[in-house]
Amino acid sequence: MAKSLRSKWKRKMRAEKRKKNAPKELARLKQALSLDKKGEADMSDLQDIATVVPADKITKTDAEMVEIKEEEEDDGKMDMDKKRSKKTLLDENGQYPVWMSQRQAKKLKAKRVTKKTGKVKQKKGIAW
Repeated sequence: MAKSLRSKWKRKMRAEKRKKNAPKELARLKQALSLDKKGEADMSDLQDIATVVPADKITKTDAEMVEIKEEEEDDGKMDMDKKRSKKTLLDENGQYPVWMSQRQAKKLKAKRVTKKTGKVKQKKGIAW
């Protein structure tokens, strides 16, 4: 792609804006990171920058941690709500998976029908 005058101008103006706002941004970051006598950051000014959550809510009790570990320690298999035949890829309702294309589903159906009836259906198109 060619570098147009407009994109060059926009890039130049963004750089100027960054230069202009850099001191303000640096002061704001220093203020947010500054510690008072207790060793805690000043939360009143920090709330307009980020969401402040008390530490009590973040820490979890031992019982909650045990429940979470039990949930994670499953056998590693996904919960499958539908049963699917591995050979035909059909589920209990006769539906193919959503990831399968229509053309592929049609091919598999043709295979199934020919096994059942023993008749080969003629394909449309030019015969060479």
